[in-house]
Amino acid sequence: MSAYHCPVLLKEVIEGLNVKNLSGGTFFDGTCGGGNHAYAVLESNPAVRLVATDKDGEAIAESQKRLAPFAERFQIFRSDYKNYAEVLDRAGVESLDGFLLDLGISSHQIDTEERGFAYTKPDAPLDMRMDTRQKRDAKEIVNTYSEEALKRLLWEYGEESYARSIAANIVKEREKQTIATCGQLNAIVEKSVPPKYRYAACARKTFQAIRIEVNEELGGLGECVEGLVKRLKKGGRGCVITFHSLEDRIVKQVFRDLCTGCTCPKNFPVCVCGRKEQGKPVGKQPVTAGEEELRENSRSKSAKLRIIEKIT
Repeated sequence: MSAYHCPVLLKEVIEGLNVKNLSGGTFFDGTCGGGNHAYAVLESNPAVRLVATDKDGEAIAESQKRLAPFAERFQIFRSDYKNYAEVLDRAGVESLDGFLLDLGISSHQIDTEERGFAYTKPDAPLDMRMDTRQKRDAKEIVNTYSEEALKRLLWEYGEESYARSIAANIVKEREKQTIATCGQLNAIVEKSVPPKYRYAACARKTFQAIRIEVNEELGGLGECVEGLVKRLKKGGRGCVITFHSLEDRIVKQVFRDLCTGCTCPKNFPVCVCGRKEQGKPVGKQPVTAGEEELRENSRSKSAKLRIIEKIT
């Protein structure tokens, strides 16, 4: 397994996609990262093909190395998974037998100091860009957004109870000097939280909120998941791994809508809404990490895997 990124729920994803039981087909991995999930898909069935995307140039390079043994059955594009329609067109793919979205950030991104994702690395630059080609980074957001915009951002994307005081203190601090490092932002957050509620990871929500804004992680997520499900062949499956309640709520609602049929009142003699179920959930509850995986990879604790199967 690649040291670049420790994948979560690997066995559960392969089972969820039903890869081994297919006579062939095409899969889409929208967040390829270090290529571990993709490797498992391709290794599980020599008759399947995989098309992948990732925004991170370092991830692309790692995936190409990792998946070199499957070069004839694998293509990767440097693109946002939300551009799946364009990517699949370029790859000559119309329909899918399965897809995977492993949302959030990779172990490599967190652990690489110069990427500026972690509040635990005080000297790291405030960056947080998954795609280093884009101009806007965390430093720009922290130093240019209005106090009101920062408060809204921290509340909506971080579900941060102290969004008001953190935003106010960010604005006060940047009037003295530019906030340029993860350590500076972490110190501001700690100062903004009352001592009795202060703990080692109290900046986690703030960093999450800013990272989501930098990378526009939630915008278009629901539409993308719905579009990918519609690309599935009958019996095809979609797997989505989420790491926080905001993205999980979006995925849960999309799956629920796609698995809902006629919504006409029960007293109607015939259906007039024309709505038909497009999928069915696989499992009543999202899949979470078992005890062994939790021991080996603490970052799997917040992971939830939801699976849908196309029925029409």
